[in-house]
Amino acid sequence: MAEAAYVVLIPARLGSSRLPNKPLADLAGVPMVVRVAQQASVSAATQVVVAADHASIVQACEQHGVRAILTRDNHPSGSDRLAEAVGLLGLPDSQIVVNVQGDEPLINPQHIHAVAQLLSQRMDVHMSTLAHPITELSDWQSPHVVKLVLTQAHLASYFSRAGIPFWRDGTDLQLPPYPVYRHVGLYAYRCGFLKKFPQLGEAPAEKAEALEQLRALWHGYQIAVHVSDMASAAGVDTPEDLRRVQALLAA
Repeated sequence: MAEAAYVVLIPARLGSSRLPNKPLADLAGVPMVVRVAQQASVSAATQVVVAADHASIVQACEQHGVRAILTRDNHPSGSDRLAEAVGLLGLPDSQIVVNVQGDEPLINPQHIHAVAQLLSQRMDVHMSTLAHPITELSDWQSPHVVKLVLTQAHLASYFSRAGIPFWRDGTDLQLPPYPVYRHVGLYAYRCGFLKKFPQLGEAPAEKAEALEQLRALWHGYQIAVHVSDMASAAGVDTPEDLRRVQALLAA
């Protein structure tokens, strides 16, 4: 089967409660969102475009040769922002788009390719995403690490910041004796579905967990999951995360 063509879109929002001006944070002399775009361009994407909410992000991207477009500043999620972006870009409903978060400067290009190809192979689903096994107890316990439960067909049943599935007979001192997975916020969609996404009402669980993918599940849309043996590098959410990535790049 021939591999499907896909476009990478990177939502970038200037405001961040834990790390102000996060997309423009300096990483070895390059703004973070530019670093993300550079990583994404190593994949087989036909184009990589940043969908920004502020002109300063667009300007920073253009200064580094990265294409960027300006979108509204009031979108509740990255998927909502990309729904506007695909309209601005005139992409057809059948086009596969991969949503790469703007705070993932160490994203693995192979993972981008994998979720795009999974969606192209699964006509029974509306989205695809990525997960990998959790091997550290601290990750299992952290609310900043999103967990998910899979069906036998590798579809997502639920996503949570809590440790799921709950180990009834376990303790807080060890990982469960069954496979548990960390969700990576990397999504592929067809543009036709992405355009519908903002019209779907927010799910109660989405509001509680602050996880936009729960909106799709709430409305009955299926999400296929590519499980990778390779752990994905952690994103940048806090000043401590930023310093960690800066040190890695400096080394």
